[in-house]
Amino acid sequence: MNEAVTAPRLQAARRLVVKIGSALLVGPDGLRDEWLGALCDDVAKWRGMGCDVVLVSSGSIALGRRVLGLPDGPLALEQAQAAAAVGQIRLARAYEQALAPHGVTTAQVLLTLEDSADRRRYLNSRATMQTLLSLGVVPIVNENDTVATDEIRFGDNDRLAAQIAVTCGADQLLLLSDVDGLYTANPKTDSTARHLPVIEAITPAIEAMGGDPVSGLSKGGMKTKLMAARTAVAGGCAMAIAEGSVLHPLSAVADGSRSSWFLPEADPQLARKRWIAAMKPRGTLIIDDGAAQALSRGKSLLPAGVTRVIGDFGRGDPVQIEGPAGERLAIGLTRYTAVEAAQIAGHQSAKIADILGYSGRAALVHRDDMAV
Repeated sequence: MNEAVTAPRLQAARRLVVKIGSALLVGPDGLRDEWLGALCDDVAKWRGMGCDVVLVSSGSIALGRRVLGLPDGPLALEQAQAAAAVGQIRLARAYEQALAPHGVTTAQVLLTLEDSADRRRYLNSRATMQTLLSLGVVPIVNENDTVATDEIRFGDNDRLAAQIAVTCGADQLLLLSDVDGLYTANPKTDSTARHLPVIEAITPAIEAMGGDPVSGLSKGGMKTKLMAARTAVAGGCAMAIAEGSVLHPLSAVADGSRSSWFLPEADPQLARKRWIAAMKPRGTLIIDDGAAQALSRGKSLLPAGVTRVIGDFGRGDPVQIEGPAGERLAIGLTRYTAVEAAQIAGHQSAKIADILGYSGRAALVHRDDMAV
């Protein structure tokens, strides 16, 4: 842990995920409109600098419970789900109205743990997020609390934000919270507690510094933030914890306000390629010379270049890609089952709908899901 190491610059982010806690967004009287407006000013500013932005926002239950007149404190599962249903539409509308004056289009994305645990659903989520960002949209992501139960939930949006950051290939993740970073001990009870501006590695000693939630609205404490950091940095994403109650919180962090940065282990794309390369293939795709040359130039694998399909695999499974002489060229995550791949092999992508009877993705294995 070397404090002389320079923290990443937020203004240099290429793809930024920002997590907003309930306590920042929702006050005793409801939505904090001025704060939300200032945050969205920052979002527009970062987009103007060429940065993709994803917002992972809590607040649906906190908003909904006020509309429904539910008491403070823990809610029964069915009450929490009802509050989420009422609050989520208000939360999405608030972001839409705050970003619209900047000419920014928003999208609502609701996820559960199963959407990241199941590889097929993970790839679908990833493709949707990538498409939204390519179209200049700012996705507003939240856990789908209306249907999520304990066994299929992330449990807090810190961990969800880290998973989203890895899913969409973000290079920076900012957790806006009611604390300004990681300390060696609880600064509220220990006067010797020291703030850590840069954390190079998440060691057992670092993990031992985790605390408990300190806000009545927030479900995540320092322990969950450290869990999020472990996910993020392993996926090549730098992560910062910062106190976010000030107006224009992104600008404040960029201007040097106190925060704690966790340094990534690798570039996001490289980390993802390593993850894919370590998988055990469930099948094999034999391709022709033209497709092999296309792969060497960083292109996706299209059905037209496939000459043979071997094995029994499902969508999202890892498959080995071999050249015409049997040489191993790559491993990737397939967007089609073995049966579907065999049907469309050798055909142009434009013919997929005619062959399968439904529209599919143009690439059999996308270059972002392939380690060459």
